[in-house]
This record gives sequence, structure tokens and C-alpha cells, in this order.
Amino acid sequence: MDKFLRNPTRPVEIENIKDIAQLLEKMSGISFQGRNLSIALSIWKEMLKENLIIFLGLAGAMIPGGLRQILVYLIKNRLIDCLVSTGANLFHDLHESLGKYHWIGDHHISDLKLRQAGIDRIYDTYALEAEFRQVDDFIKEFALSFDFGKNYSTREFFYSLGKKLSKIKKKEGVISSAYTYGVPIFCPAIGDSSYGIALVELAKIKGKRLQFDVIKDAEEISNLVLWAKSTGVIYIGGGTPKNFIQQAEVIASLQRKSKKSGHKYAIQISVDAPHWGGLSGCTFTEAQSWGKIHPQAKMVTVYSDATIALPFLATALSQGSKDLIRKRKKPEFKFGKELLMER
Repeated sequence: MDKFLRNPTRPVEIENIKDIAQLLEKMSGISFQGRNLSIALSIWKEMLKENLIIFLGLAGAMIPGGLRQILVYLIKNRLIDCLVSTGANLFHDLHESLGKYHWIGDHHISDLKLRQAGIDRIYDTYALEAEFRQVDDFIKEFALSFDFGKNYSTREFFYSLGKKLSKIKKKEGVISSAYTYGVPIFCPAIGDSSYGIALVELAKIKGKRLQFDVIKDAEEISNLVLWAKSTGVIYIGGGTPKNFIQQAEVIASLQRKSKKSGHKYAIQISVDAPHWGGLSGCTFTEAQSWGKIHPQAKMVTVYSDATIALPFLATALSQGSKDLIRKRKKPEFKFGKELLMER
């Protein structure tokens, strides 16, 4: 029996806690999702100590939910190296970067009345449909700068958009900061977003269709995995971004001589359960059966709303990991006909 009873829980005493970083460290001695949040912090810190690439998968309404500046902080301080996002988050980021807002709302109000008022609702958050249409127009105008006779990866598209936004932005955003700090953005389901809506409209109006090569995206991100000494993943929600990063390891493993494969570190913040069989809720142990997560990976799932968990994790890193952030080697990625990367 003694082998099961080695570590008693350690109740948190808050009297002498000076900051969020210390609080999360002390939460390693409590239970449930509090302990998992503490483990997530320790895994993220371990990733910062190693010479590896950290991938962030971003799903859910995180930008309209108020996390834009936190994500910008992660990019600026190279707490992540590569972002894979839904198109929706990148659209809402563009919306705010151009000086527009999301508004605090009420999820009990009549949606038919909101429709009449021209307001779109994301649970308890509002946005003006007329402003979304303005952002659609911005996307259409921006897209005309591309050569419609070529195929582009979504990474190339958002790199160019970031370059433009860095000059005209009203607020710092994910897309503009990613361009400035050399963090590539992939959006494998770009058509499933307002970017898709805007570009369909452009095709109808101008008779021009911007062509995306999403297989090029898959090749480029798998080349990142191949180049890296090791990799870590952080998933906010699940969906396409999660699987796109997961499968990058599978693609890379087909070109390796070694049979061992998988991301070495893994953090997941999710409210989805595994027993429905969906990817968003699937566990990292399940992913090990596919070779997506390393057999000895350090991993944790925090079952929490990301608008709760991510601000705590990012703040704790900013307070308690300044030396790690300052000393971390920041890779520079150069993409061309062949993927070239320099440390």
C-alpha cells in the first residue's frame, strides 16, 4: 500500500504568495484541473529550456474572447515559434488590428432583435455586421495585390498580410506581430472563414480567384518538424489546427530513418471529452497510437475554458520565466522553393 501513498496533497496557503507564477507552482500540490494547470506551466517552461520548435494550435473564438494581446505577447517573446490557426481567429484579429472592436454583450438577449440591429453574437460578445463587411472589403482589395496565375500557401498569404498590417495597423495584432517577429502562420482551413467569404465575393465581382496550395502548407510545416531537434505542441481547443500540427509529425516520420517519432512535449487546453471520439477531445495517449506524440512525451490536458487557463499561464510565464525567455534561442525560418532555416 505504501507505494501508492508517497505524496500527500499540499493545500495552497495564499498568505505569502507574491504573484501568479508562484501560485501556479504551489498548485502542483493540489488536485484536479488546478494541478494540471500547474503541470502545464512546468512543461511550457521545460520547452523554453530546450532548443526546439513550439507549435501553437489556435481554435475557438479566442480573439473575440479578448485574448489578442496575450497571443501577441507569446509571439513577441518567442514563447511560441509557429502558429496554426482557424481562419475565424485570424479574421477577428484583422478586424481588431484595423481599429474595430468586439463588444461585451448578453447571451440572454433575443438573437432576432440582434439580427434586426445588424449585430452578430458570439455567446456573450457582439460585433457589428457592417464592420465585418468592411473588413471583407479590405481582404478583397488586399487580395488583388497577388498574382492570380500562381498558387500560394496560406503561410505566404498571412506573411504578406502581416507585412501590410505592420505599416497601417491601428492596434498590434497576431498577424502583424507574427510578421515582425518571424513567426510563421498556417491556416489550413482558410476557406472555412470570412477570408473564404471575401475571396468568393472577389471571384464573382472581378472574375479572379486567388488559389491556395494547402498541400504546400502541409509540406512546409512537416519540414519544420524534420529540421527541429525536437518539438513541443500547445493546443487551445482542437479542430483543424490541432490535427494539422499532429499530422506534421506523421508526414515527417515517413522521411526519417528512426522509427521513434512524435512531439516531445504536449499541452492541451480543452473543454471537449474524449469519449465522443472527436479529435478535439482526443487524449495525447490516443495520439501516441498514431505516432503523433512521442512515447516518453511530457504531456498534460487542462480541462478548462481557455479564456481562464491561458491568461494564467501566460502571466505566470511573464513573471517567473524571464531568464528562460531572455536566453532562449530564436530560430529564423526562411521559406523558398526549398525550405531553408537558420538558427
